[in-house]
Amino acid sequence: MARLRIAPTRSNLLNLRRTLELAREGYEILDRKREVLTTELLRVAHDAAVLQDKVWAELAEAYRALEMARLSMGREHLEWAALSVKETIDVDIRLHSIMGVALPIIEAHGAPPETPYGLGDTTVSLDEAAARFRQVLIEIPDLSETMTTVWRLARELQKTQRRVNALQYIFIPQYEETVAFIESTLEEREREETFRLKRLKSRGAEAMVGPSRHEYGQPYRDISGGKSPIYRDLGGGKPTSRQFG
Repeated sequence: MARLRIAPTRSNLLNLRRTLELAREGYEILDRKREVLTTELLRVAHDAAVLQDKVWAELAEAYRALEMARLSMGREHLEWAALSVKETIDVDIRLHSIMGVALPIIEAHGAPPETPYGLGDTTVSLDEAAARFRQVLIEIPDLSETMTTVWRLARELQKTQRRVNALQYIFIPQYEETVAFIESTLEEREREETFRLKRLKSRGAEAMVGPSRHEYGQPYRDISGGKSPIYRDLGGGKPTSRQFG
């Protein structure tokens, strides 16, 4: 994982540590949210699958009965009978939230009359088709609520999963590597600074306790072959009367 291209300074290190802590907290929250959404989705998806199969089966029976009514009554009479239905179901939609996901609650009120058409020009197959469609109409709000809940939970779970993966496999490792790099760089600089200070201190101590470089007195030239100047004589090295008194 490539680290962030950022200057290895203490201020950047503090900022990255705070950001890394927030990323870890965000990962924990999103992980719990993912678990709740997964549990709720599995429960609702099972109910939705059962209800959908039931409604599709009832719709198939209703269309089969409607086809029999069309064959027995004719298309024109069937359309005139359908025009007699003027009432339908009123629906109220409210929202509730699960982990920040707005989910609908659909409540149906009322129902069309059982026999809105006259019985003179109709058949039993039309009565059966009307009864089956009326039952499907009653169950449609529950199916709509369940299916909408499933789709919204699935979409939110997908978004949450992408965010969790991004934090777990990209952002958090990248920040951790960058923080470790800056810490090692700063530690190396501190070691170099400590070594430099110790070196300067040791040089100062050596300068204070070392031998003096100043010499007092005039140096002389030794022309006597290394003999003491008391016995040195320009005339050959023998003592003279002036030397003894």
